[in-house]
Amino acid sequence: MTSVAVVTGASSGIGAATVRRLAAEGFHVLAAARRTDRLADLVREVEVNGGSATAVGCDVTSDESVARLAAAAAAAPGPVTLLVNNAGGARGLDPVETGAVGDWQWMYDVNVLGTLRVTQALLPALVSSGAGTIVVVSSTAGFTVYEGGGGYAAAKHAQTAVAGTLRLELCGRPVRVVEIDPGMVRTEEFSLVRFGGDADRADAVYAGVSEPLVADDVADCVAWCATRPQHVNVDRLVVRPLAQAAQHKVHRAG
Repeated sequence: MTSVAVVTGASSGIGAATVRRLAAEGFHVLAAARRTDRLADLVREVEVNGGSATAVGCDVTSDESVARLAAAAAAAPGPVTLLVNNAGGARGLDPVETGAVGDWQWMYDVNVLGTLRVTQALLPALVSSGAGTIVVVSSTAGFTVYEGGGGYAAAKHAQTAVAGTLRLELCGRPVRVVEIDPGMVRTEEFSLVRFGGDADRADAVYAGVSEPLVADDVADCVAWCATRPQHVNVDRLVVRPLAQAAQHKVHRAG
């Protein structure tokens, strides 16, 4: 029987790359995101390449929308064995002193409460599968703070706390909890969203870094963790580009 994977934030970046990779690994993937037009294109691409996927419109900040995702998972062609909590994002790079409360609230709702909502909704299916895995895509900001990153780091620290607590609480039940913490990843949207569409500020983040991580690199990490033997739990996988030795230590050419 085909195993089913659910990926949130699947319309672009790491989420879309993860859908492609998991479909190639043989999962039927429920690709969940708000932008259903992009999901439809992604599903067509997956199917052309011999994979299997279903588009599911989902806003992780909405209880009702997440309930519809759970209903779609219940109707999927196989047991739900994998959940990838990937939906998230950053807004702003302001100091705590002047940070916008609305930006902080949005980051907490998407990154933390989104993970909570989706995990709660799908946990019964993951347990009943007898071999479930929950992947939480957090960030190196989940354990290291930096100037201007207070809101994002606070949300990612909280998301990391959710993952660690959940692993303790599920001990003895057939569900693994994996946290993946990427460093500098260049995707088409992350920094654009952070800077309100300012392409120059977004590009400056990666200036001089010849090879930041890309979405496929993180998708590869997700797939590797999810396809280990079920008794193997990768608690935390930290992945950075070679040029980034730490949050504040990045080699830039020129």
